[in-house]
Amino acid sequence: MLEASSSTADLPAIPGKRYFTIGEVSELCGVKPHVLRYWEQEFPQLKPVKRRGNRRYYQRHDVLMIRQIRSLLYEQGFTIGGARQQLSGEGAKEDRAQSQQIIRQLRSELEEVLQILKA
Repeated sequence: MLEASSSTADLPAIPGKRYFTIGEVSELCGVKPHVLRYWEQEFPQLKPVKRRGNRRYYQRHDVLMIRQIRSLLYEQGFTIGGARQQLSGEGAKEDRAQSQQIIRQLRSELEEVLQILKA
């Protein structure tokens, strides 16, 4: 598992799936499942779908939100309250950062497709 000190750029690419289990999200975001459950209580933006037996299923936008929360807390040094305030008052800077992350992800996926097509 990734250490909290590793940067967002070191995280694995997000697969093209619709739903992710808490274990998959834990690996994709470099945080433990109990931390994800705690963040659900602290950040109202984070609402995974719950199905049978209260099992959580995260969508792509949830994974991106978790990565953004992780970046605010672990890399930028925000407190939980500060990160919550930062996300609730999301301005152009935060939107731009999330858009850049999405663009990097799409570019990576397109490069993978190009490699497959060249083969």
